[in-house]
Amino acid sequence: MTDFPLFDELPVRSDAPPESSWGVFGDEDQVGTLNFVTPGCTRAAAGLVSDGRVFSLNWELTLPAPGFFMRHPPRHTLVQKYDGIVVDDWVDGLYMQGSTQWDGLRHFADAESGWYNGAQADEVTRAGHGRLGMEHWAQRGIAARAVLLDVARFLAGHGAEPDPLDHFVIDGPLLERVAQAQASPLLPGDVLLVRTGWVEAYSALGSVEREAMAAAGKPGSPGLYGASIPRLLWDNRIAAVAADNPSLEAAHPVIGSDLSLHRALIPRLGMPLGELWKLGELAADCARDGRYSMFLTSSPLNLPGASGSPANTLALK
Repeated sequence: MTDFPLFDELPVRSDAPPESSWGVFGDEDQVGTLNFVTPGCTRAAAGLVSDGRVFSLNWELTLPAPGFFMRHPPRHTLVQKYDGIVVDDWVDGLYMQGSTQWDGLRHFADAESGWYNGAQADEVTRAGHGRLGMEHWAQRGIAARAVLLDVARFLAGHGAEPDPLDHFVIDGPLLERVAQAQASPLLPGDVLLVRTGWVEAYSALGSVEREAMAAAGKPGSPGLYGASIPRLLWDNRIAAVAADNPSLEAAHPVIGSDLSLHRALIPRLGMPLGELWKLGELAADCARDGRYSMFLTSSPLNLPGASGSPANTLALK
């Protein structure tokens, strides 16, 4: 891990945009910062499992409902076959980024420079096997140490609890304060989980409130923001970052977020982003035992050419 450039030394390729990792993992790389998860990282992470408690970090596929960002919940159909002794089912309208999910490296481009590692539009907009498709993540899987930074609980304990359904900026210094308070150092190859409390707050809403939120436009939420975030993540060799809010970034109600971190992290650094992860139960357990690191597994769907996937994530302690 000591051979990689620091954030302030990026880029390493003359044709790359500023502050990008293009070429760091090779010109043909398909998985970006997941390269930070070495076999040694995975072995060490597996050793964190001490009592076998398992936490699913996956929200229901049917939530949020109504959906946001021109997405809608999937339609699930069941059918009996062979004299009624077999039940098959299928799903229509499954948006890969509709519920708990990963944004893949095809999902977001730099408006000036294009996709990660110089991929072109015609390479990332065709279905089937191809450059930067989710099949590359699915074939390697994600098995790593995860660290939960419970920002919502930290702020509540310091008398500054933000509204989980409104805009609030979580910058690099705040993440570092939370990590220090939790005695949760960030290690190379980690998946960083950030809890804002959004999923729990949304789950407490009634149907009328949910419909009004969707009709008003984009949802508001606390979230990551600022130039300090990409530097913190890269210099700590973070493999991926996920949060429990709709777009990772801080967002204003109706207006949404400016997606500046989507641009900085996905096409420039090649870093997976997770959104709408269900972190409340895990966070409560971490608060009880004081252990905020755990073994995390994620199995993205092996759909060739996909730009994202349901996360299919478990945390084990």
